[in-house]
Amino acid sequence: MVKRLDADVLKNLIDGLSEAWIKVGRYWRVPCKSAITQARQRLGARVMSQLFHQLIRPMATQETLGAFLNGLRVVVIDGTCFDVPDSDENARVFGRPGSRPGTVAAFPKVRLVILIEAGTHLIFDALMCPYRIGERVRALKLLRSVTAGMLLMWDRGLHSYEMVQATVSHGCDYLGKNTSQC
Repeated sequence: MVKRLDADVLKNLIDGLSEAWIKVGRYWRVPCKSAITQARQRLGARVMSQLFHQLIRPMATQETLGAFLNGLRVVVIDGTCFDVPDSDENARVFGRPGSRPGTVAAFPKVRLVILIEAGTHLIFDALMCPYRIGERVRALKLLRSVTAGMLLMWDRGLHSYEMVQATVSHGCDYLGKNTSQC
């Protein structure tokens, strides 16, 4: 599925090029399904990460439903974990969750923490890390992408003095659920 999407994205990019490219387009063909994936793998994760951070920005306008509240851009931070293929390398890099003594979890797990623009659902910052690294630690690092004029929301698992202090130091407003019960 990803390979097919890559080919579709590339085709749409080429179709959108200026008239100067039309002559080239007559001879150009969409690469085979695996060519784009192979090229991305040759570039490596660092290049793809740099490209992501250079290009991705919140994109909502004032007309985008759910994007702003009292003039503040609504952004959300959240995390999840997901299984990755069972290989020695993935187990070494990402780790496995705990299991009963004498057993091993079926799959290594990756922790993903993301910063999302609420109105567009655009992920504009993300961190993947080993399962053993807590969501709070990564959430604090994602605060590098919040700015004044944003309202950052998070659930109770992320609420802490350190999170509040770091958010305010970036000039960002926040709405976080406290861990104590009312």
